[in-house]
Amino acid sequence: MKTGNVRRWALRMMSLVLCAVTGQAMAADRVTITVQNPVKTERAFEMVEADAGRIQEKLGGGQLVVRDADGGEVPSQLTSDGKLIFQASVGSKGRSVYTVVTGTPKTYEKRVAGRLFTERGDEFGWENDHVAYRIYGHGGAVGYDLFNKSTTKLMLDWWYASEQDAEMRSVSKKLHERGYHDLADQVYNAFCYHIDHGQGMDCYTVGPTLGGGANALLTAEGALCMPKCYKTYEILDNGPLRFRVKLTYPEIDYQGKKVVETRVITLDAGTSFCKVQVGYEGLTEAAPMASGVVVHKQNPSAYVLNKEAGYLGYEDLGDGSVYNAKYRAELEKQMGRIYVGTVYAEKLQDVRFEARENGIATGHVLAVGTVKPATQYTYYFGTAWDGNAELGIKSLTDWEATLSRQAAVVKSPLKVTVK
Repeated sequence: MKTGNVRRWALRMMSLVLCAVTGQAMAADRVTITVQNPVKTERAFEMVEADAGRIQEKLGGGQLVVRDADGGEVPSQLTSDGKLIFQASVGSKGRSVYTVVTGTPKTYEKRVAGRLFTERGDEFGWENDHVAYRIYGHGGAVGYDLFNKSTTKLMLDWWYASEQDAEMRSVSKKLHERGYHDLADQVYNAFCYHIDHGQGMDCYTVGPTLGGGANALLTAEGALCMPKCYKTYEILDNGPLRFRVKLTYPEIDYQGKKVVETRVITLDAGTSFCKVQVGYEGLTEAAPMASGVVVHKQNPSAYVLNKEAGYLGYEDLGDGSVYNAKYRAELEKQMGRIYVGTVYAEKLQDVRFEARENGIATGHVLAVGTVKPATQYTYYFGTAWDGNAELGIKSLTDWEATLSRQAAVVKSPLKVTVK
């Protein structure tokens, strides 16, 4: 190598080393995240988001640890879309300050989870420490189904394993074959998730309805263009604090156009509400979309509608038809009251009850909004059970207060500043 080339190479290497050293020297030892509450309502353990890439750039790379004002570590998660999330508590019109440093975060307890339950074919379920949901990939049940929970434990794995227990099913089948039908039912009831064994149960019915919060385009005549069951799924995040899944639905013919619907459902720890972002590939102009919950014949008028505040809710009494007639009256008592509803930050065209009799359903309570091409329509659906003592929701009045508060929260998100 010629002398001039050697000199140039040496100068270049020195420049690179100097840049690296300078960059390390300029890296901050901590980043401050200030969370401000713009409303008078206290915000407790609400999930906040910050740009993880920006924070890592300021800190010079490495794993991130979030600390509160007292220096204690706050559980956090890096999401697949580049966010650092953690739960913050902020007083009325107040602010809270958190710091982020580099280090090795603790292993946090998983408070959300979701997966395909092949034990039941193509059912997909997700849950957090308050609620649990599932959807079907077959048949006519197209809306969101739900499980009642009275525990903060993640229960879906246990419920499905118990329901599908091979030994239990074998014993029950043999008893039926011998004519001991009542005894066979008792064996099944000792395992099945339609019975409350102290941590919750499944007693909600969906069928060919929107169930507990699903959506559908409206035709030119104003009728629901009912969705089909999901076609594919992709889990984007799976805990410990946020679960997120992308669902793709089969192509449909809508107003002469071939349209493919996608939904991204997000469920965070510590909330009773899922966030859903709906989009339609192939939509060429703005279209009306309805979302809401099914109304059952057992409680046909127990709903609340509030267009201005942006919510609707319903008190469901559950479905005891799965129980043996001999025990039905007694077992139905444990179903209690199930509260379901949807919440909106976007302006609504209409909120109404729409009759659509189908089996045990009389219709839906619906909120109508506008979905635009190449955009996502965002809303929230949630549930609560009066058997959950921690949540303390015992009446439709309690549930409406919860819906009202959630509507105010989504309209006035916490302000997050990173420095």
